[in-house]
Amino acid sequence: MFDVNKIITALQTDPNAQRTALAGGGGVAAGFAASMLMGKSGRKMMGKAAKYGAVAAIGGLAYHAWQKSQQNKQGQAAAPATQAVAQDAEFTPAPENSAFLPAPSDEAAVDQLGKALVRAMIAAAKADGKVDAEEKEAIFARLNAMDLSPEDKAFVFDELSAPFDINAVVAAADTPEHAAEIYAASLVAIEIDTPAERAYLQMLAARLELDPDLVNEIHKAADAQPA
Repeated sequence: MFDVNKIITALQTDPNAQRTALAGGGGVAAGFAASMLMGKSGRKMMGKAAKYGAVAAIGGLAYHAWQKSQQNKQGQAAAPATQAVAQDAEFTPAPENSAFLPAPSDEAAVDQLGKALVRAMIAAAKADGKVDAEEKEAIFARLNAMDLSPEDKAFVFDELSAPFDINAVVAAADTPEHAAEIYAASLVAIEIDTPAERAYLQMLAARLELDPDLVNEIHKAADAQPA
């Protein structure tokens, strides 16, 4: 079974990578090794990912943004739980066995969603061309030393080595809910501090056919700047 939570946990707990990332050096390679390509918003989610699991945390972000967007459309006042999406104390993960989070017993669906989110995060990091050959080698070396299965390592290695392909990211969006989660994963993977990253998120939202209000709510939920 593809263990996205273990991949992210291993990367987050690599002390050398964490020191590099906290020092602000190393570019995307340091960010990847410290927090699975998570930008500033993603780093805020580390506690939630550790508590609920990475897929549930990203799914929760998309789920609450989806709820708030639906309420906006209906012209209703936001419920307390959706008003407090950004507050750690009131954050809840996506409900299990829902359109946002498959039941743990459905291993195929869990694997499929986990791989889709990791692929989206890696593609977002590639969007501005910063992940060069030298940085890939540094990432490979760190991942290879971590306690991950050969299959999990191979998946990450292959995704990093493959040419940038937004079509592969979009193809995994088999439902509107998964499309929202893929966008949320992409958002937390980067800092959004370059025109290329902003352009990529705008293109991804369009390709995923996400409602602009939902995109805005995902950014709010992630405490990120609008693209």
